[in-house]
Amino acid sequence: MTPGPNAMRSSTERILTTHVGSLPRPPALHELSIALGKGEPIDPTRYAGSLRDAVVDIVKKQTDVGIDIVDDGELSKPSFITYINDRLGGFEIDTADRNQSPWVGSREVRSFPDFYRPQLANVHTRHTHFLCTGPVKYRGQQQLATDLANLKAALNGADVVDAFVPATSVSSIEDWNRNTYYRSDEEYLYALADAMHEEYRAIVDAGFLVQVDDPHLVTYYVCHPDKSMDECRKWIALRVDAINHALRGIPKDRVRFHTCYGINFGPRVHDIEVKYIIDILGRLNAGAFSFEAANPRHEHEWTVWRDAKLPDDVIMIPGMITQSNVMVEHPELIAQRLGRWVDALGRERVIAGTDCGFASFAGNDEIHESIVWAKFEALAEGARIASRQTKRAA
Repeated sequence: MTPGPNAMRSSTERILTTHVGSLPRPPALHELSIALGKGEPIDPTRYAGSLRDAVVDIVKKQTDVGIDIVDDGELSKPSFITYINDRLGGFEIDTADRNQSPWVGSREVRSFPDFYRPQLANVHTRHTHFLCTGPVKYRGQQQLATDLANLKAALNGADVVDAFVPATSVSSIEDWNRNTYYRSDEEYLYALADAMHEEYRAIVDAGFLVQVDDPHLVTYYVCHPDKSMDECRKWIALRVDAINHALRGIPKDRVRFHTCYGINFGPRVHDIEVKYIIDILGRLNAGAFSFEAANPRHEHEWTVWRDAKLPDDVIMIPGMITQSNVMVEHPELIAQRLGRWVDALGRERVIAGTDCGFASFAGNDEIHESIVWAKFEALAEGARIASRQTKRAA
């Protein structure tokens, strides 16, 4: 596959498959990445070669199990959020004690304190936070160019339909890195949007789909039990406006938007329901929406998306397999799930996806790599079954 400025592919001949982005990192590369993040001396040539080879391998693994729309597994990134700290200017390390889990005090923890207590020292607390102390500027051109070059090289001769590159959202950066420079949240958000526009634009100009990753958009509700639904809606609406500002001038059909709920293993009874925010999400300048639809808290919401009356050119990428349990979904179940979506929206508007990434933070592999790939194989087989069934029904 050679990246090019084509419109987003749809499931015309068969139901296509994709995922969210993060995949298990190879152990050797992970060790080098950890050392690099700690500022320890490493051989840059060895690291560059290891990363390049790992991207080739991860693209091949995706195609081998039947994934049509692939990415680089985010192998160069310590996480889907913190990678951006090396690409933005205007920040300094936050020396304040922030070793408390962001979920402490959330609606979930208040309801299930005994369950969540062992998890409160989770992976998020082991990463460095930053303060915004000056004008935000994008300075990640070289890192991004390396990522794009590695993915292009890995796609040479690969049998894929398309490729995407995940990039974090302004909402996630804002949540992770506190503002002490700008006069308001809105001014800070739009400064982040101006900076991230450069990354989004470069990804699309290189011929890839850009996927904006934003779990914070929907986790604000659960993490702020003091806020009413109306207050949360206003908070989300402002972030949607800022995301659209970051996407200005970028063709809608080159943009995927992904959101999810942050917690993998948990009761999750306080996840905000899509019905309360679908009207706001529908304002995003995205040609495709990727979201949770496989786990028991959100599988029923297919009817909400069906009834939302989004434009006919918007593609749905509902999760058909989930990172919230270790069971490998049966392909027949996946086919049944896809059948609902196809019946509701038509086959061309449905791509089989995943609820979330499977290694959003390096080293945080809650599901073993072998199970991840078994789930992907089931996803591909389920899509093949559903393609045959929907073709017969056409």
